[in-house]
Parts: sequence; structure tokens; C-alpha cells
Amino acid sequence: MGKKGMIVVTGGAGFIGSAFVWQLNAAGIEDIVIVDELGAADKWKNIAKRRFVDYLHKDAFLRMVQEGRVSFPVRAVVHMGACSATTERDADFLMENNYRYTLRLAEWAVRKGIRFLYASSAATYGDGSQGFSDDDDVTPALLPINAYGYSKQIFDLWVLRRGWEKKVAGIKFFNVFGPQEYHKGDMRSVVHKAYEQIRDTGSVRLFKSYREPYPDGGQMRDFVYVKDVVEILKWFLDHPEANGIFNLGTGKARTWNDLAGAVFAAMDRPAKIVYIEMPEAIRDQYQYLTQARMGKLRAAGCRRKFRSLEEAVADYVRGHLLQADAYL
Repeated sequence: MGKKGMIVVTGGAGFIGSAFVWQLNAAGIEDIVIVDELGAADKWKNIAKRRFVDYLHKDAFLRMVQEGRVSFPVRAVVHMGACSATTERDADFLMENNYRYTLRLAEWAVRKGIRFLYASSAATYGDGSQGFSDDDDVTPALLPINAYGYSKQIFDLWVLRRGWEKKVAGIKFFNVFGPQEYHKGDMRSVVHKAYEQIRDTGSVRLFKSYREPYPDGGQMRDFVYVKDVVEILKWFLDHPEANGIFNLGTGKARTWNDLAGAVFAAMDRPAKIVYIEMPEAIRDQYQYLTQARMGKLRAAGCRRKFRSLEEAVADYVRGHLLQADAYL
């Protein structure tokens, strides 16, 4: 189909999905169909400034796919839609909404020769004890520690069993933060939560550490800015030969203390961190380190550099959170 036809972005009103639509618009692309479920939250605000052809409810679009009623040409499906709450306990819901929905779209797209990108997750790595390699021979041994991670892992395994790692591209997002996450409630990034805490109280609360050699607030994450993420998604869209399951982080873990310090600096406030007890319910499964191995993406030909944590946080805070309109 080449570059003719619509780009369908599922989850297109969500965090990463709407940021990707922003990226497409910045490239002059408006042949976009957004698929999502807006509900009663403020998610609609994520697309209020976007240019696209149509919006479809996620259930309506799936029916169209299953019944052969998609009436417009489709160039690509960028499937970012999912329940992304790591605290979701309804595993049946996750299996239907995350796994089964993705499977049906992927089968349709591959059958039609449509480019298919989908969101996997670093949650597939579980407690991190097996490392963070996205090599295909490692993936089957991964053990997620929550139902959300499992709903992503089981589709990755399905792709590998079918040999579709040569036909589709799956992206394992690490700790993404940035504009458009405002509707996510408790699933918002710590950058956004820290900004509000500093604004309201002048301090930030971080968890104490219960494991050597990590100090309080010294637990580490691979934080990656959503603007970097969507540039790489655009690279995948433009390089249909790049298929497989890939990590998407910076490849450089930083501490929660570093992140909090970057927010204080961006707000021109003196740093004041208060360390609090971690709830016992999550202590045994808390990750002390996540760090993406990025060699596979580089080997595929993507050479794009990432913003530093400090640069990304400054852009987010000063360019968005401190503005009257925080949206892209």
C-alpha cells in the first residue's frame, strides 16, 4: 500500500498514542483515524488540538475488522491501546482487552499486508532478576509479576510462536513520562506527581530503600521522555523492514533522587526530599533497577539519541506543566 491510506492509532487519545498523533501532525500527516474509548475522563483533551480524519470507539473498530467492514484504505496500525494499569487485578479483563484485542488486530493487519506496530511493556521483565534483554531466545523465560505484564508477555510469545517477529514490530516501553499523561490518575509518572507535590508543599516524597546497596531514593529506573518515544515510533513507521520485539528506554538507569532533583531544578526550587515507608504489600515485588538493553534497536538501524533526564524534565516542566495549556 506504500504511503497511501490511513494510519490507525489505537489508544490514540491516550498518553503515548496522542503524543504519536502530535508527532504525525508535526510531520504534516493528517490521514489518521483515532481509535479509543474516551469515557467520562478528560482524555478527550489529549486530541482537542490534533488533526485527524475520524474517531472510532475501540469496540466499533474491532467489529469492523472482524466483519470485514473497514471501508477506508489502511497504511498502518499503531496499536497503543490497552489497559496500562499495573494494579489492575481483573486478569480476564486484561486478557480480553490487551491480549485478545491485539491478536485480532494483528491477524487482520498481517493478512492485509498492513504495517503493524504494537505496545509491549518492560513489565514483561518481572522483578528484573533475569535482566532486560529483548533477545528472542530470552523472552520465553520471562516471568511478569503482575497481570498487566502477563497480558503483554503472552502476546509477545504468540508473535514468536507464529514467526511474526519478521512481520510486526513490538515495543517494550520502559518508564515513559511527559505531556498527555494527565488523565492517568495514580498511573501518572513520578515527574508529574513530584511537580504537584513541590508546587503544593515544597517537598517530594520518595520511598525508603530496603535493599543494599541502594540508598533511600536510590532505586533506579530507565526513564524515557515521551517526545523521544514518539520519534522512534515514527522511525518504525518509516522503516517497515524493522520488525521484531524491541526495548524502548534510554539504556541508562537513573535514580528517583536524580529525577526529583531534576524537577526541583526545573521549577527553580531548593531540593527537599522526604523518605517514607514503602507499603508492605509491594515491598517483595518492588523493582530496584530497570535498564533497557538497547543494542537490538541500534542494530536495526535506529541511531536516534535520547534527551538526558535533566533536559527532558526541564522541557516537560517548563514547556508544559508551568504553562496555562499543558497539552501538546
